[in-house]
Amino acid sequence: MPLPEPPDESETATETVGDSFARHPHDVYRRWREESGVRKVRFSGAAPLAGWVVTGHAACRAALADPRLSKDGATEVYARHEGLPVGGPGSGLTSHMLNSDPPRHTRLRRLVQQAFTQRRVAQLRPRIEAHVATLLDALDGTDEADEIDLIARFALPLPLAVIFDLLGADPDAHGTLQVRGHTVSGDGGDGEVSVPTAEAMLQRLRALIADKRACPGDDLLSALLAARDGGDRLTEQEVTSMAFLLVIAGHQTTVNLVANGLHALLTHPAQLAAVRATPSLIPALTEEVLRHESPFALASLRYTTEPVTIDGTTIPAGEFVQIALAAANRDPEVFADPDRFDVTRDASRHLAFGHGVHHCLGAPLARLQAEIAFAHVLRRFPGLRLADPERTVEWQDNPRHRGLLTLPVRLR
Repeated sequence: MPLPEPPDESETATETVGDSFARHPHDVYRRWREESGVRKVRFSGAAPLAGWVVTGHAACRAALADPRLSKDGATEVYARHEGLPVGGPGSGLTSHMLNSDPPRHTRLRRLVQQAFTQRRVAQLRPRIEAHVATLLDALDGTDEADEIDLIARFALPLPLAVIFDLLGADPDAHGTLQVRGHTVSGDGGDGEVSVPTAEAMLQRLRALIADKRACPGDDLLSALLAARDGGDRLTEQEVTSMAFLLVIAGHQTTVNLVANGLHALLTHPAQLAAVRATPSLIPALTEEVLRHESPFALASLRYTTEPVTIDGTTIPAGEFVQIALAAANRDPEVFADPDRFDVTRDASRHLAFGHGVHHCLGAPLARLQAEIAFAHVLRRFPGLRLADPERTVEWQDNPRHRGLLTLPVRLR
């Protein structure tokens, strides 16, 4: 299907959101929900983004499953619209199922699901617990007065180690596949993968895939290479793109989930006390974190293939649509007192992992890592607290990602 022409923004007033959005997004989302539910927005700052933003839970859920909102070529359409380069070496990483519609998406997901099974995820539990123990052992040796960044020392290296296990990758042999924005650029970052980083990752992943072809193992990458549906199989570029997607989604979301959850507990003492007293609340804690501070605030980019009416607003064809998961998950029509962090509520209707054919394939793995991380951290460090409760926290300056840049704590 040919890519649509960039939309004409002159016909509709566009609200521009400034740099303060990352600090107080929920106030803005609440206003949008109350005023119209759907509006045209341009997010300024380090990671500019534009499109019609959908905010209500029912509208977001319907939009996530609407086939008229296409993902085919969405990143290329947006890049052309914004005057950004299209193509290049990094384009070899975009041929995955998150950037495709049925029937291509159906084919890719069917093949990938043969490799990324519930059994394979369940088998990772001992390895995840071992990584958590190793990271916490290292923290246990720090001085009582030391201030520790729990993201740099725990929430980030944990999912990276799990991804290495999942792909059967040796970090020493293939270089780091870490792509969380602020650690790649070294300047605070915005949560996106730069072109040089993407190009370097492409070479690393190709080398890793070549190794797996020569010496297959009991890992996801080897299983992707072997997956078949009749005579169909993933192409080299599709395997590479899927590996890239697993690396990106497999640790960016989980870093934010773990860090946001620990921060929420440390800023809500009654909830922390409840979880410490009743560890069986940890699965409910994980769901409430996913709802209350969704690690991915906006779903991946879509555009309209024809005029689409959402929540009473008709969006013309060829327009970008941003589905605000963070806004949907605080909709008072679904969640009572939605700004309250409450580990005893039923948060199961949250949309943090999406809905419909693009519902996150890695959701069980993210939940498993978070539950293990929360349980072990709380048990190991009963005196865990924020290093300075009065210090203003810093969030990634990116409307798509909801994640802290640092989480300074004291362990005792």
